[in-house]
Amino acid sequence: MRLARGSFFRHGVFLVLGAALALAGCSTTDTFEQPAPVPEVKDRSVDFKTVWKMSVGDGHDGDFLYLAPLNAGDTVYAASADGELVSVDAESGKLHWKRDLKERVFAGVGGDRQQLYLVTREADLIALSREGGEELWRRSLPTEALAAPQSNGGIVVAQTTDGRVLAFDADSGEKRWQYDGVVPALSLRAAAAPLVGGDVVIASFSNGKIMALSAEAGQPLWQYEVGQPQGRTELERLVDVAGQPLVLDTAIMVSGYQGKLALIDIRTGQEIWSRKASSLHAPMIGGGNIYLSAANGDIIAYRGSDRRELWRQDKLSWRQPTQPAVVEDYLVVGDYEGYLHVLSADDGSLAGQTRYDGDGLRVSLQRLANGNLMVFGNGGKLSALTLRERD
Repeated sequence: MRLARGSFFRHGVFLVLGAALALAGCSTTDTFEQPAPVPEVKDRSVDFKTVWKMSVGDGHDGDFLYLAPLNAGDTVYAASADGELVSVDAESGKLHWKRDLKERVFAGVGGDRQQLYLVTREADLIALSREGGEELWRRSLPTEALAAPQSNGGIVVAQTTDGRVLAFDADSGEKRWQYDGVVPALSLRAAAAPLVGGDVVIASFSNGKIMALSAEAGQPLWQYEVGQPQGRTELERLVDVAGQPLVLDTAIMVSGYQGKLALIDIRTGQEIWSRKASSLHAPMIGGGNIYLSAANGDIIAYRGSDRRELWRQDKLSWRQPTQPAVVEDYLVVGDYEGYLHVLSADDGSLAGQTRYDGDGLRVSLQRLANGNLMVFGNGGKLSALTLRERD
């Protein structure tokens, strides 16, 4: 399912056509929802304070990618589509080192205690040293990857857009195993990074399923259906799982596009609970509640104990909000125009706002070890921010 097969833009995400679907089969009368205007914050109670900022190449450089920085505790690693890779002190923003890879980057950054992992535009998986970014080995993947490679220190796992999951020896790059998943004719141009544990790899697929594979040999252990294709058209049947599942002790929480929000036992794949939902992002938890950026742009809070909806903020409809980040008593999301919005975790009311990156915000916001909020804009702006309550 390479992009060369054909793609089009709907609801703020790229849709990728596989070989089985002709462009002629796509209706030109599909409804294109108009994003809500930038909402007015009437009772602004918090502002953003910049702790440090820097620029990482040209960011996504016009490509529809999800190049999320790697938060490795005291160090942040970030890459741009035009091949700049940096290592930054998470506390101060001081640059440790910078390297020009001289090739386009499509997926990353992944890493373990020793190495970093990226996938190039030419579908090469590259392992680099965390100490200086020197290339250690590279292996060719069968097709492009959009999800960051993940590693448990023993193996590194890459997932390609045609549904293949490949594991390589982290030290040598030798291929260990491959699992071939099934993908639909049409899917969203977004992909969840695999979860790689000591014994199990959990991969999410565009057919609405997540699969647990043996980390040793890639054998299937269990599968769970997050979404079941329904409807007459390929668009109506989209059920991608595009957000990496959230790990909660012995369970994972997952959400899918036109599917459901569910809690699953990580050992058996048995469903603990579920409710109908549609999202391109993983849920987030905080203060006993579950927060979700819905596919239509609504931000929703559910009570964790019974999943009852507590509130819904609809003023960001179709603005493609990112996964919510929980910051004390607030939620923070970015949107397609590069705005950061602060919502009260209690009732969802808007409490703050700023324009961060004119090229937009696509990757999830991340909390650093010291509590600061790390933000990476589509244009390459990388910052650590804090929230400051207004007098």
